[in-house]
Amino acid sequence: MVSRAIDRPSFFARARQKPFRGRLTQRQVEGLSAILDGWCARTGDDGAEAGRRELAYVLATAFHETAATMQPVRETLARTDAEAIRRLDAAFAAGRLGSVRTPYWRRDGEGKCWLGRGLVQLTHRKNYEVMSEVTGVDLVADPGRPMEMDVSVAILIEGMRRGSFTGHRLEDYLGPDREDWLGARKIINGRDRADLVAGHAREFARALGC
Repeated sequence: MVSRAIDRPSFFARARQKPFRGRLTQRQVEGLSAILDGWCARTGDDGAEAGRRELAYVLATAFHETAATMQPVRETLARTDAEAIRRLDAAFAAGRLGSVRTPYWRRDGEGKCWLGRGLVQLTHRKNYEVMSEVTGVDLVADPGRPMEMDVSVAILIEGMRRGSFTGHRLEDYLGPDREDWLGARKIINGRDRADLVAGHAREFARALGC
């Protein structure tokens, strides 16, 4: 297949309509651009259709995980770690976090907290350790670094390509002979909101010209 560079004006015009419902802010454009740039730099090719399907799912994941802001966010969309901890503690006490047995967000003996941060929510110390190895950025020394755009893009893309989050990789579901938008949710979080994220991914795929 002949590789064609992504037509970014066309992409943004299409994405503005779906999934962004007719409006894109400058911050959303910046976030989308950072992911597109990161993808091209890491794959060496932003033109092949199969690769664009993978990219579409990466974009859809960030769209879902950041509440469409396309900016690195903390869990609960809190502005500070302290606020996020308070919100998570309240939800845990009220029984709204049924699958959580240990409050992973509370500060440890070093005063560090391992709550969700980034374009894809990175939680628990062990996952910060894994992604430190993958990205070459010491996230254990400073767990706040996934709030930096370039670091968060690296976590998002490399984590999904390598299967660092759950053992499932992009290429397991999307490629020249694979187009499993529903199954691809296993890369991040089992089947949780699989239909929703798949719908976003299809919209991003159309915006990319797939």
